[in-house]
Amino acid sequence: MNRPCNAQHEFYESPLQGRYASEAMRRLFGDQRRFSTWRRLWLALATAQKKLGLDISDAQLQQMAEHLDDIDFDLAAQYEKKFRHDVMSHIHAFGDAAPLARPIIHLGATSQFVNCNYDLLTMREGLDILIGYLANIIDALGSFAHQWRDLPTLGFTHFQPAQLTTVGKRAALWCYEFIMDLEELEYRRDHLKLRGVKGTTGTQASFMELFAGDHEKIKALDREVARHMGLPATYTVTGQTYSRKVDAAVAASLAGVGATVHKLCNDVRLLANLKEVEEPFESTQVGSSAMAYKRNPMRCERATGLARWLMDISVSPLHTAAEQWFERTLDDSSNKRLAMPEAFLTADAILRIVLNVVRGLVVYPATIAAHVAAELPFMATENILMAAVKAGGDRQELHEKIRRHSHAAGARVKAEGLPNDLLSRLKADAAFAAVDMESLLDAARFVGRAPQQVDEFLAAHVVPVRQKYADRLGQTVELSV
Repeated sequence: MNRPCNAQHEFYESPLQGRYASEAMRRLFGDQRRFSTWRRLWLALATAQKKLGLDISDAQLQQMAEHLDDIDFDLAAQYEKKFRHDVMSHIHAFGDAAPLARPIIHLGATSQFVNCNYDLLTMREGLDILIGYLANIIDALGSFAHQWRDLPTLGFTHFQPAQLTTVGKRAALWCYEFIMDLEELEYRRDHLKLRGVKGTTGTQASFMELFAGDHEKIKALDREVARHMGLPATYTVTGQTYSRKVDAAVAASLAGVGATVHKLCNDVRLLANLKEVEEPFESTQVGSSAMAYKRNPMRCERATGLARWLMDISVSPLHTAAEQWFERTLDDSSNKRLAMPEAFLTADAILRIVLNVVRGLVVYPATIAAHVAAELPFMATENILMAAVKAGGDRQELHEKIRRHSHAAGARVKAEGLPNDLLSRLKADAAFAAVDMESLLDAARFVGRAPQQVDEFLAAHVVPVRQKYADRLGQTVELSV
């Protein structure tokens, strides 16, 4: 028997919309924001044109200002079906809402006046949202690094046990990459400009006609619109669009965030397998539908999957930049509608996940200590060798004894699955009788300057971020799933 469909769930919806991205970022790239920004741009243009002498009345500007947000989307859709042109459809819909202004809306402009300027304004605000998440992640990781600054843990190279580090020092490595991302996104945000008022191919020819060839008024128009929209300057030269290398650079910066998130989350996933550090796990959370005992690192797994998507889609704006012919081709438009919003929404999603994770990381010191104890005898052999030589032993003979005992202990661990007994073997060997083994096996002696490096890192890098973004720290995130 056929059941009626629930219309709300009948059609595909991007998971970024339904599951992952924040309300703030989704609103930023929503149609309401897009088209209300278009109207604000048209108002800014008309206001500047009136200021510079064009015959535009206060009543026309007032009527435009009264209808910036009450967009009739059904009417715009009807116009777009007729014109096959989204900008023209919204010019007509705005003209219907503000009929006095109809004759001067979009005067002298090209479609990219609203499209490009909207894109730049939106990217600027989107970068600022992401910067807020980054500041909070850096703050949280800084606190975690400080808390565990001196807890010895196995370092790994090639995912093989290496010299000891500390849990805090490893967190500082994670944190430093987020600081690099913060600096990169700040640069991108602060160096974005408006396309401004450049005309059909960027030559401002239509405005030469409107202002009777007055170059100074045309340059002033460009500045006035930028000032009105809150950006400090416009790009000096453009084609029909601003250079698509701007999009490519922003997308690459977001991909860098993806790489940082992927690295941290992979590390946490590996540590969860070692049972040393875990992401937060809620009391009612289910790890597996079949294996009830499991505590899967699902947040970090989700973040790594999304991070791969972010890194992959960042290539598309680069292709778009390369594919632009002369002053512009339209193949950028359909691609940008997908690539740039998806990049921002994905970056938003993974940073929200990471902020949730790093604020709730769980550390298991006893397990960490057990893993250190299992490997430390091998790492301590050089110190043991030096101590035995100082006690009067022959360096070459002692080295050979340690080599044989180490290989035997290693075989016991790998081939028989038994504990590492190297220390007891050395204690039983008369050649090492004068060596205080226990004092040489204090793990804190093997972490180098890791605790001090954490302190120095926090002072040099984390504290300035906390000071700069003090009013944005404490931002809360609630994951939908």
